[in-house]
Amino acid sequence: MQDNATEVTAAGIARLAGVGRAAVSNWRRRHADFPKPVGGTETSPSFALAEVEAWLRKQGKLAEVPLRERVWQQLVGHPEGPLTALVHAGCVLLLIHERPTVWLDASAGSDARLAAMLPGALEEVLTARFGSVRGRAGRGGRAPGAGTGAAVNASVGGEGVNTSSTGSGVNSGAGAAGVNAGHGAPIVNAGLRASDVNSDSVAPVVNADSATPAVNPTLTTSAVNSPTPQPVNAPPAVHTPAAVHGTATPSAPTPSAPTPALRAPSGPQLLPSAPLLRGAAELAAEIGARQAFEFLLSRHLDANPRQYTLTPADLAGLMADLAGPARTVLDPACGTGALLRAVDTLPDQELYAQDSAPDLAALTALRLALHSRAGVRGAVGDTLRADAHPELRADAVLCHPPFNERNWGHDELAYDPRWEYGFPARTESELAWVQHALARLADGGSAVLLMPPAAASRRSGRRIRADLLRRGALRAVVALPVGAAPPYNIPLHVWVLRRPDRTPAAPEVLLVDTGRFAGEGRGGPDWPAVREAVLDAWRAFERAGRSAERPGLARSVPVIELLDDDVDLAPARHLPPAAVADGAEQLTAVRERLGTTLRLTTELTPPPAAPAPGVRWPLTTVGELARGGALMMRTGGNGGHARVPVLTDHDVLAGTAPSGTLPESEEEAVLTEPGDVVVPVLGGGSVARVIDDATGGAALGRNLVLLRPDRTALDPWFLAGFLRGTANNRQASSYASTATRLDVRRLQLPRLPLDEQRRYGARFRALDEFERALRHASRLGDQLVRGMYDGLTDGTVAPG
Repeated sequence: MQDNATEVTAAGIARLAGVGRAAVSNWRRRHADFPKPVGGTETSPSFALAEVEAWLRKQGKLAEVPLRERVWQQLVGHPEGPLTALVHAGCVLLLIHERPTVWLDASAGSDARLAAMLPGALEEVLTARFGSVRGRAGRGGRAPGAGTGAAVNASVGGEGVNTSSTGSGVNSGAGAAGVNAGHGAPIVNAGLRASDVNSDSVAPVVNADSATPAVNPTLTTSAVNSPTPQPVNAPPAVHTPAAVHGTATPSAPTPSAPTPALRAPSGPQLLPSAPLLRGAAELAAEIGARQAFEFLLSRHLDANPRQYTLTPADLAGLMADLAGPARTVLDPACGTGALLRAVDTLPDQELYAQDSAPDLAALTALRLALHSRAGVRGAVGDTLRADAHPELRADAVLCHPPFNERNWGHDELAYDPRWEYGFPARTESELAWVQHALARLADGGSAVLLMPPAAASRRSGRRIRADLLRRGALRAVVALPVGAAPPYNIPLHVWVLRRPDRTPAAPEVLLVDTGRFAGEGRGGPDWPAVREAVLDAWRAFERAGRSAERPGLARSVPVIELLDDDVDLAPARHLPPAAVADGAEQLTAVRERLGTTLRLTTELTPPPAAPAPGVRWPLTTVGELARGGALMMRTGGNGGHARVPVLTDHDVLAGTAPSGTLPESEEEAVLTEPGDVVVPVLGGGSVARVIDDATGGAALGRNLVLLRPDRTALDPWFLAGFLRGTANNRQASSYASTATRLDVRRLQLPRLPLDEQRRYGARFRALDEFERALRHASRLGDQLVRGMYDGLTDGTVAPG
């Protein structure tokens, strides 16, 4: 069946065919049988992907769309948007992963039959993976008196718990229908019929035993669908008639059943997704269900970098290692699930996640379920205002909270019992998250949070910081290098906390500053060095309660030294400067290397440019060369079997060695070879790098395209040189409101004999050597200037 529901724009058609958008416009004018628009606008029409593919094949302009590209185009062209499509695809990939025979049976017939059979099958598998689990919930389990069968993912009817008749609820309205399956959708782990929602009868609890309290007992119709506008994530009222009608006394809010992160979509919702689901299944058969979902999710995140604040994988791994092994882990601001995904897998493990964005909560739940066999408990809601896991006592909490929020619930939460260490000021949202994390820990449990550096020193938070120190809750503050995580221009901190099970006799706090491991340019920090320094200091501190002093890097500080008027926890302010006994000798060596590099730069300076008459060569495009076999194109991947260095787009732009890493997966990494040409597709720069022997063997990172020319037809340096032309890059680039993306297939180069190519290639290679020498001289000059300033100011270098 043709996928007429999936749409593609003219730019997408150009990418599929390896041509420019002007060629697509010409086809529309010249060919009467070109597919007619099915959507979009007059100036930016969209077309049915299946019709476009068929027309391109008929015209001999497309042999076959690569499977990954076809599935991606189906996802981005989905009529309900890419997020809905991604959730639908993730649900089916989880079904394939858990119960492949059920998928084979459902997919054997028509799309209509598939859409009719899937809801029931999805409800079963989603309930099995995300349903309520009785019993242990960390060292402390649940709070005393809490029912062990309280449903984590319970919901009523076809709406979210926090919805209202006006659609102001968390998951209400048409916009949320795709992600969390609105009206009429089967509910994961739901035990209530739609007719039960507004009844006066007591609603049964999902998976409840005789000791379990009912969910939302005695709610009346007026209480559930009150016409009074309600805040989206307002603190839920205590579940008694008095509380429902507003007569509760000022006390800690008792939460209602949380809104689940994921519900099984209905048949009508799944029908437009049927071609995408079949394509995703085909991709799963090729690379695995988990890898297929990671590919689609990573590509969506790469295509929308401004919409998400991501936690880099290296940082997530470091934070998980600081928290240590844990059977019950919570991330109260889960985002895309990077922190929970980094946790070491243990038997009978449970992962709890919550996010205020329904789409992120759903994607995280699917990602974690595909990643491991751990129980996944996902929920939607504003964690500070409407905590989905109020009775949880976890072994560990990992969190990358939103920074600098003013509207975090300061006015509503004044009497909240979580503020054991003091009521946070309106400007101290991060300290609210710190105390929330401590409140959800079992005694002795660990919390690791990513924090802005200002949280360590703002005067408005000094009383809370002081109490965290006095009671032994704050164990370590780690200053990360610049570029470790967004915002990349600020050296963020990592706080390590522990819920005190006893007050230490002589408490100390570990302070670590890894700023020295910042990378050059935009390449990011030296993560192996950061990990080694932080974990060595932390493990020594955990064993002995103190750590040996390492000047400029780490020191355990008695709490009494920090309890002054400011309670400033910034590590750099409490560490002795690094010993630089041989500073003058090091600077002399740098100066000598700089002199040698400057002399080399002079020798490599290009000769005066000789004028030449304007030449108009016959041109071809990279896309045409790829179709003709003169070169092979590959795009950067999202993982690989081997742990090899990864060439990132930052490395290519800065001219530095491979510095990145990719997560391990079953996906085959794209490995570079000497003579390959690598081009970054984001950023708007005119850059192309020829891989040398030192870089060969590195894996290709994201946002990079590799071109492997046939040496008998195309010279690599000739190719790279012409790809760097400013006008060439301008005509091949597309511009969004915040970013520039290069369509490598549209880059042009002249048709020249191989001997003439090599003559140009030799000149381009000489220019590349000159450019690299200039960059090296610049780095040495910066190092010399910085070292001289430091030496003169710390007394290790004499002024004359």
